[in-house]
Amino acid sequence: MWRSIQWRAGLIAGFLALSILFLVPTLVDRLPKWWTKFLPTEKINLGLDLRGGMHLLLEVETQKAVESALDKYASEIKDVLIKKDIPARQVERTPDGKISVVLPDAKANDRFSQIRAEQYGNLRVASLREQEGKFQYLLEMNPNEAKAIEESAVRQGLETIRNRVDQFGVAEPVIVPQGDKEILVQLPGIKEPQRAIELIGRTALLEFKLVDEENSLEEALKGNLPPGSEILYQKITEKDTGVVTRRPYLLKKRALMTGDVLTDARMRIKSDFNEPYVSLDFDNRGARLFDQITAENVKKRLAIVLDNNVYSAPVIQERISGGKAQISGSFTPEEASDLAIVLRAGALPAPVKIIQNVTVGPSLGQDSIDKGLRAALIGAALVVIFMAVYYGLSGLLADWALFLNIVYLMGAMASMRATLTLPGIAGIILAIGMAVDSNVLMFERIREELRLGKTVRAAVDSGYDKALFTIIDSHVTTLITAVVLFQFGTGPIKGFAVTLSLGVVINLFTALIGTKVIFDWINFKKQLKALSI
Repeated sequence: MWRSIQWRAGLIAGFLALSILFLVPTLVDRLPKWWTKFLPTEKINLGLDLRGGMHLLLEVETQKAVESALDKYASEIKDVLIKKDIPARQVERTPDGKISVVLPDAKANDRFSQIRAEQYGNLRVASLREQEGKFQYLLEMNPNEAKAIEESAVRQGLETIRNRVDQFGVAEPVIVPQGDKEILVQLPGIKEPQRAIELIGRTALLEFKLVDEENSLEEALKGNLPPGSEILYQKITEKDTGVVTRRPYLLKKRALMTGDVLTDARMRIKSDFNEPYVSLDFDNRGARLFDQITAENVKKRLAIVLDNNVYSAPVIQERISGGKAQISGSFTPEEASDLAIVLRAGALPAPVKIIQNVTVGPSLGQDSIDKGLRAALIGAALVVIFMAVYYGLSGLLADWALFLNIVYLMGAMASMRATLTLPGIAGIILAIGMAVDSNVLMFERIREELRLGKTVRAAVDSGYDKALFTIIDSHVTTLITAVVLFQFGTGPIKGFAVTLSLGVVINLFTALIGTKVIFDWINFKKQLKALSI
């Protein structure tokens, strides 16, 4: 008996010490250096409703993903026609979402018709016109494939944004889909909202394009743009004055290589000029492609383009092997770091636009914290007083279990780096009520046993045994509900589910062991003739 009491008391004390240990970083602002080296430093994170931060609602422009897929189809068809030596007057995407293919004669039409049936069966012929011996196809994408591309764009956009935010270093962000095309992003405690918006919203489409040195840039700027070329600009910021100028480039439209072959991107510092740049690493396919591009275009200029902005256009001096490249420009360390983040996380499959941007101030969060804590303290105080008055000394034991319950719960949240939200505080208050409810069930059972004339020790043992299954049943059903809420809920609902589920599990321990061990210890030391209950 005595060993059982010691074992249970040691378990309670051990959990209490651990909980306090994990709570110290949350309660103390500045920890000594020796603490950070050897002891836990995890804190309880505050949610958006308590800490303040950003609430963004983004809409994924899924139609752009479909247009991008059509552009790829058009590029593939053009390459196939060139390889098969089939002449074509035009292969391009039309503004209404179709691919226009113009063939000069019936022979080219017959050969193209066969290729389309064999390789591009998912592109339907919307119309076919013959005029003056020429054949014009308008091809459109299968509706099911278009829908699949749109759904995939939202899923990929969600994961890409999540990766960017995780690397940006925001604790416990909320990033979930909402509706068919929208993504909800909540960033608690964000200190640089504009930087976060730029990081999240950047498409990050990286392309390598050749500079068109065969045609005149001046003529192109006057409106005489050569077929297959485009004008893009590079932003140049003067370090001394901060004046921003735009330098035009005449580039080939076709991208020789894109960012989908990247494996890593890191911000580095040039040792000679102490300037930041972004170092790129390619996968095996990218390394071979970059090696081929640089070998075939020595002494030509290769522009590095991100989201239609030219970052640099260096001259290829020699063949570059090894699968590495770099992006240099007038970067600040923060700009280079953010650029590396978006390149590592990958390009968004479609642009996103912000349709709602709400900043929650910390004053509102502090007000919510104060009111929530006030409600919790008042509720706990009323429960403590009621239990002490109604159940006497036994009620004080229930209050002891309630204290353990709260400390264990907060310590568990700190160790898990869980997020405390306003609904989470409501979950804590509900857990307090359940903790008291368990003790009420056991105490009422003990009262019944005492009325039957049993000794104090026998009444206590019998009361706990008979109430055991009722308590477990009520807690397990509540835990199932909390798990379902956590699994399928979002944002504040998850915060409520976390505190409720932890509270239920901890309450089973404190109710069945935290008070019983004290009853057993008292009965072991002294045979009670009466019990204040």
